[in-house]
Amino acid sequence: MSVSATRRLVVLGKQGAGKGTQCELLVERYGVAHISTGDMLRAAVAAGTELGCRAKEVMDAGELVSDELILGIVAERLEEPDAVPGFLLDGFPRTEAQADGLFALLAPHTVSRVIDLEVPDEVVTQRMLERGRADDTPGAIARRLDLYETETAPLRKLFADRGVLVTVDGLGTPDQVHRRIVAAVEAAPASSVAAVEAAPASSVAAVEAAP
Repeated sequence: MSVSATRRLVVLGKQGAGKGTQCELLVERYGVAHISTGDMLRAAVAAGTELGCRAKEVMDAGELVSDELILGIVAERLEEPDAVPGFLLDGFPRTEAQADGLFALLAPHTVSRVIDLEVPDEVVTQRMLERGRADDTPGAIARRLDLYETETAPLRKLFADRGVLVTVDGLGTPDQVHRRIVAAVEAAPASSVAAVEAAPASSVAAVEAAP
């Protein structure tokens, strides 16, 4: 496929980590397409594409959409004009097979950065409890966090082995977290959250001032 994007980003983050806010800020800063799994599936179903119809049949049957179908829908979405200058993938990939498929789709290019937004479980648990939703019980939240860790741990290793993973401290104001992410995205490949946090104030100021 012909993907020549300058920013090809993936954002990882558990529920309550502030991922949605940071995705919006990154999309605004870099002018890239915000692509989420849920939005892609809904759009494909609404458009009545072949893959969308197949996905609808699977979902209507109460089954999980296969990696093959998800990858096909992602491939179609990445060919759309708004994804050419770059894109931010939110909620994808979720499995090692999807991650391997993404690298194959992007070849000879690759993912620019995978941002792992790190917030302690106790913090995101408190945030979700404060939302007051009926399904946000301590037990349900704990199960979702355990599932997220089980799914994401292999992905972190895969992305780290590829040299594209950066872990960013997600505590602080949205602006503070955004500055850390931008520094990580624009740093050398060997960067880490430690390097971002250790950077002098002048370096952060330079990042903020960058076009």
